[in-house]
Amino acid sequence: MAQAQINIEDRILGGLWGLLIGDALGVPYEFKQPRELPPASQIDFHPPAGYPRTYPTVPPGTWSDDGAQALALLDSLITCEQLDLDDFSARLIAWAERGEYAVDHRVFDIGVQTSEALRAIQHHGVPPTRAGYLRPEGKGNGSLMRVLPLALWHHGTDEDLVRDAHLQSIVTHGHETNQACCALYCLWARRLLQGLEWNEAYNDAVRTLRDLYRDLPSHEQALEWEIRPDSEPFSDGSGYVVASLHAARLALKEKTYPDVVKAAILLGQDTDTNAAIVGGLAGLRDGIQSIPVNWRSELRGQERLNPLVKKLLEHRHA
Repeated sequence: MAQAQINIEDRILGGLWGLLIGDALGVPYEFKQPRELPPASQIDFHPPAGYPRTYPTVPPGTWSDDGAQALALLDSLITCEQLDLDDFSARLIAWAERGEYAVDHRVFDIGVQTSEALRAIQHHGVPPTRAGYLRPEGKGNGSLMRVLPLALWHHGTDEDLVRDAHLQSIVTHGHETNQACCALYCLWARRLLQGLEWNEAYNDAVRTLRDLYRDLPSHEQALEWEIRPDSEPFSDGSGYVVASLHAARLALKEKTYPDVVKAAILLGQDTDTNAAIVGGLAGLRDGIQSIPVNWRSELRGQERLNPLVKKLLEHRHA
């Protein structure tokens, strides 16, 4: 069943802004346990007076590595008109080394596995197609948090989209579980962009991925035995990629964008990433107008975001 009519441009804007605002909203609360968090009514860019923010010198409304890497991917796709892993990895390195795509050019958060992979590419000549395998069992959420622009940009078939979701992951996170999470998320996002109801969109994405994985046994095993897409979602809020995907399933049950991202944050731990991941989906589901005006106005770095959004919309209309 399709949702209420929201035009595709509003959904795209909602997805990108939703990711970045979810990220920025979660930054002050990162690494906190649920018991250490304010009540939902007080979760904001500006935490309650006296609250011990995780990054006290980072101004409210600032996205972190999640948003920066998503913009690096978007810029690479727009510039190259395809997924080019050499270009994409160079942009990730430009972010990590010089703060490209970061607000104020300041990098204040980077995952261990991502950092190791980018150093291997930059300093040891490891190709981007191998860098994500340096930690064979590494299953952090670093490639899932940035993948949404791929689904928004992509004009290819579902099979093409899944292939590219895998490829963008292996630059930093090569395990089949990471690849499968990125693929499922991209299919889910595509269905939301098409206007399907959120749970119907998820179920259709699962069915499609199962069909595509019939000849990919290791990916099929990751999907069925680790992600377990039919099980009731459970998440401890951690940075484990499956926990983040299930956090999105849990939080998206909420009816409004603010309630969705707050639900993700209230799980604790990796608050910015989990809110970014599900914030993109909620923005796709509900459109840009669902995101509170004050959060949109207070988001920092808009001068970096807006030109990329304009180019993405031009690409979609081409």
